[in-house]
Amino acid sequence: MPLRIAFDLDGVLADMESELVRQAELLFGESMTRRLEQRPDADPAAKADAPEPPTDAGDSAQAAAEPSADPVPPLIKLNMTSRQQRKLWRHVESIENFWGTLAELEPGVIRRLASIAAERRWEIIFLTKRPQSAGETAQIQTQRWLESKGFPLPSVFVVQGSRGRIAAALGLDIVVDDRPENCLDVVVDSKARAILVWREDPGQLPAAARRIGIGVVASVDECLDILTQFDSPEAREQPTVMARVMRLLGLKEPANV
Repeated sequence: MPLRIAFDLDGVLADMESELVRQAELLFGESMTRRLEQRPDADPAAKADAPEPPTDAGDSAQAAAEPSADPVPPLIKLNMTSRQQRKLWRHVESIENFWGTLAELEPGVIRRLASIAAERRWEIIFLTKRPQSAGETAQIQTQRWLESKGFPLPSVFVVQGSRGRIAAALGLDIVVDDRPENCLDVVVDSKARAILVWREDPGQLPAAARRIGIGVVASVDECLDILTQFDSPEAREQPTVMARVMRLLGLKEPANV
């Protein structure tokens, strides 16, 4: 059976934060948009939007069952108040085809993903929480953007709610995301494997991530390297090779594929 893999977009493949910083500077000035190394401790809204994963299974299930009340992605790297964030999103929603303006975080990686997926017969979908902007729908903007980066005929789902429940409903094998709480949803609510793309300081990685079965990589390129090993004929036929690949992800046992 071919692998069924979902990739998040913003923070994984698309550089949403840099464009939002640029737009925020137009609205508020550069001093209002200082990039931070971590979430502002003084902003309770930011903490509520992106909680640290709980350390035990009971707390994990409870956290995953609580949907986010915020219909748009949190701006965790912008030193802005909740009111300023709302104003920024209203501004973004007025920009014609905003989602087509973003840069690729790792130039060439989407074309590489398309090539590997075609060769290995992987089924790829893209998940995003993007709000609508002026112009075409967020889904169509995203599809056109992915095509422009080298991925033909992309399947894009603009979604809300638990990524784990989506993974379970679609029968996914792997979900690649940049937010620990989304990966936690996948672990708790589905049989899929979660891979966290963590580009921040490794010391800031939530301690529970690997312990609860979330694989961690530093880039999508690294993720693709591991997935191609994971899906090689040798790995499928020899459990010891598969186990070695899983250790690269920090997991204790192979996924069900």
